[in-house]
Amino acid sequence: MIKEFKEFISKGNVMDMAVGIIIGGAFTAIVSALVDSILMPIIGMISGGMSVADMSVTVGNATLGYGAFLQAIIDFLLVALVLFFIIKGLNKAKNAVAKEEEPAPEEPAPVPEDIALLTEIRDLLKK
Repeated sequence: MIKEFKEFISKGNVMDMAVGIIIGGAFTAIVSALVDSILMPIIGMISGGMSVADMSVTVGNATLGYGAFLQAIIDFLLVALVLFFIIKGLNKAKNAVAKEEEPAPEEPAPVPEDIALLTEIRDLLKK
């Protein structure tokens, strides 16, 4: 069982996934800082100085703080948008490299004279 676990851990996919998770966490922190420090203050100015994270509704004795939820949705959408553009750019670059490596299609071999003559005779007989 230990041997199987070592093989599983040492496979490239697991290592790639680990690196992706670590980079994703760091990237999320960057986008969260962008949202918290730049975008939310702008939205707060538009909404009359109210912070989105502080938005809430009081129903009876209960306070429903929906602002944090809205902030999390905005964070998610921005991370998804930036990742979309990154993946789109990577795919475009990958396709450009693939086109450069793709060999040019070969021209078809010329048709021998006897085949061309037979084709012409066939076409004349059809008429």
